[in-house]
Amino acid sequence: MNDFQAIADRVEIEALRAEFTDASMTHDWDRFASLFTEDGAWRMPHIDVELASREEIRAGVERLRGMWAYFVQNAHPGTIQLDGDTATGRAYIAEFGRFHDGRSNLNYSLYHDRYERTPAGWRFAERLYEVRYVDTSPLPGEASK
Repeated sequence: MNDFQAIADRVEIEALRAEFTDASMTHDWDRFASLFTEDGAWRMPHIDVELASREEIRAGVERLRGMWAYFVQNAHPGTIQLDGDTATGRAYIAEFGRFHDGRSNLNYSLYHDRYERTPAGWRFAERLYEVRYVDTSPLPGEASK
């Protein structure tokens, strides 16, 4: 692989990770699911959730996000290790929000990722969510309307 291809792959993978956050924040569940390979997996062991296809991911994200009155996710670049048409990496996440039942959550986490190059571009083969810090203190602010 030449240096230009490696640079392009890294930019495309970083764009994929940004699309994930954007699709989540804009409630675009079809686009969210399309960011995974057909048999891609989204795993969140801290809440015992494992979704193992685009269909499960599409239904799961809508159900999970439906629990929140508001939710904000900020993604920060992490590592990317390229290996031909596959890659691995990590992305660092800060999230906060309030559930419809009034509970609040602030957490700092990371995604352990596996990526695959597909005819449609780079996609997630797997996203494994690891929570490193959680604060369930009531959030003092309000969501803007």
